[in-house]
Amino acid sequence: MTRILLISVRFHDDRYHGTGDWPPSPARLFQALVAAAALPGLDAPKCDALRWLEKLSAPTIAAPAAHSGQNVNLYVPNNDLDAKGGDIRRVAEIRSATKRIRPRLFDAAVPLLYIWRFDGNESQAKCICDIASGLYQLGRGVDMAWAVGELVNEAKVEEQLNDYPGAIYRPSQGGKSLRLDCPATGSLDSLETRHKANATRFHHVKDGRKVRTEFANAPKPHFRAVAYNSPATCLLFELRRTTAPGAPFMPWPLKSAAALVQRLRDGAQERLKTHFNGNDVVDNVLIGRNATEADKALRIRITPLPSIGHVHADRGIRRVLVEVPPDCPIRADDVAWGFSGLEITAPILDVETGEILSSPVELVPADDNSMLAHYGVAEERPAHLWRSVTPQALPENAKWRRIEPANRRGEAKGGQERADEQQHACHAVMQALRHAGLREKVVSIRVQREPFDAKGERAETFATATRFSKHHLWHVEIQFAEAVSGPLLLGNGRYCGLGLMAPVQQVEGVLAFSILDGLTSDVEPLQLARALRRAVMSRVQNELGTRENELSVFFTGHEADGSTARRGGHAHLAFVPDLARQRLLVIAPHVIEHREPFKGERDHLKTLALALAGLRELRAGRAGRLRLVRVEINLGADPLFAASEVWTATTPYTPTRHAKRNGRDSLYQDVLREVQRRQLPVPLAIEKKGADLFLRFMVAVPGPVLLGKTVHFGGGLFTCSMEDREHV
Repeated sequence: MTRILLISVRFHDDRYHGTGDWPPSPARLFQALVAAAALPGLDAPKCDALRWLEKLSAPTIAAPAAHSGQNVNLYVPNNDLDAKGGDIRRVAEIRSATKRIRPRLFDAAVPLLYIWRFDGNESQAKCICDIASGLYQLGRGVDMAWAVGELVNEAKVEEQLNDYPGAIYRPSQGGKSLRLDCPATGSLDSLETRHKANATRFHHVKDGRKVRTEFANAPKPHFRAVAYNSPATCLLFELRRTTAPGAPFMPWPLKSAAALVQRLRDGAQERLKTHFNGNDVVDNVLIGRNATEADKALRIRITPLPSIGHVHADRGIRRVLVEVPPDCPIRADDVAWGFSGLEITAPILDVETGEILSSPVELVPADDNSMLAHYGVAEERPAHLWRSVTPQALPENAKWRRIEPANRRGEAKGGQERADEQQHACHAVMQALRHAGLREKVVSIRVQREPFDAKGERAETFATATRFSKHHLWHVEIQFAEAVSGPLLLGNGRYCGLGLMAPVQQVEGVLAFSILDGLTSDVEPLQLARALRRAVMSRVQNELGTRENELSVFFTGHEADGSTARRGGHAHLAFVPDLARQRLLVIAPHVIEHREPFKGERDHLKTLALALAGLRELRAGRAGRLRLVRVEINLGADPLFAASEVWTATTPYTPTRHAKRNGRDSLYQDVLREVQRRQLPVPLAIEKKGADLFLRFMVAVPGPVLLGKTVHFGGGLFTCSMEDREHV
């Protein structure tokens, strides 16, 4: 039966001076427990209990909301008199050492909770509870505290966490996480070693007649870094026409997203103020009145979600996402009550008369949250490429200038001016990413005023009834080196329904680069593929660092002894020149074999993405000096990746074995074996007409189809054309 060790820590003052992130890490608590246990003497039972604790999984932490206080300068003596020959008369020449401390301010009435789950005997846990009763500080020496340890069941802990007024931090597997040090096996021994080393930091060394004193730093304690993710609470609502039978959806116009946010915010504000007796906290978390940059982390964000995910989706707003930050002073269930059942009037178009009418709309909790996946709100569906659904509101220096019709003859916007506008906008997007807390490496940014989707709206149409000028609104596309999870909102209008981004799902393990210019007319595809391979290996080596980190067979295609990899499958990258579409492809082995990547391959894919993040140029010898740009692949329309029943070889197919006497039959058998190795269905027909090779399947087969001995350099590349698909 799972039991829970709960340690509640309370501070004497409402401030914390320890370094590092908030909340205090479990490693700090472990050190405080060791110090408490050592006061009367660190005997064997206490050591056994502490070693038992360090082997447990990382604890769940509950901590009150905290914000940074003012910097405090502490002036301490500088112990560097040796630099002046030890002459006490020259002490004035030594500058005073200054330590800057910035405390964290919080509500001391709310305790910090550290929750460990364990199975088995409770004797060690009871000993930890006894040790916790002797805790006297947590953090620096001025951070006086006391603790209470107890053994409870799961039901009591969940009840306590549900009523807890602060944030809950749970161990996670990464993502947008806070990393905290936690005790690990050997932590207690490392602390004892460090304590003994501190007692002998100074030792005397005799050098002839002189005796000098040497100083040695004590070894650092051993802990492990654990990712803690305290996600915002997502409340999804639907816009329903409750007065009509069946309460159908009532779509709100996409370009009026900001107006919808304002109406919902005002309605929730009025309702919550009655519950909180007009407390200013409602204004702070909903409107952000007089809010500082630190207060933005406490604000409730209202995000209209247009309907996307299908080519025929009209992008009308039918759902609203309300995000409650973990440190928000208003509980998530109170926020849900404040928004649930809100009634507003929506503009609708009378098809017969063309008049704009009003219809009552009610905000009701959603039963289906599948739309969230289309906005990347799922840890298992992160994406590298993101495009704006509603435009981003960027600062003044990123505005675009409009040429009025009356001035177009005398004053035209030149190409250099357009380039400067877009460059300033891209720089503003980078700043917006920083303000949103995203530190992932950016591969490319593209800005435009036109929507990326055929049923979207131009950027300037969203400026109506907002505080933003239409000249500050841009649609944005961002390519990240590493996959990012949503929801993703950027820009100055991210609390007004603007700057909403949607992920563009791509093929994992395919990197495509469009050739802008520099390609010679008599290019040899094999030479181009080898040049791309050399460039990729060089950049990966630079990413890994020193030559001691040798490239694996995944990148080179060669074993450690230099021999060609012959593992019976495809274990390394393919470098494919797609000259018909003027692009270069780097394709991972799992894509070639139509399978899921192995764990080791996923690690290599991350390294590959980071290494090729800045690839802008390829020097390919006689093939030219190519200028490249990273592009995405449309799975439904790309002739190399779209599903089709008929596939045609566009590059020569090289058999994996030498032809036998039966000639044609041997080619048929060789292609059939290759198709089966790719885990594709058995083709209905394998036909060779002249120099062309055709594959016909009973069902539509998705690409890519790469077959033969030279697949790793672009040989045996098959493509599907619209004509072939229509013919079938």
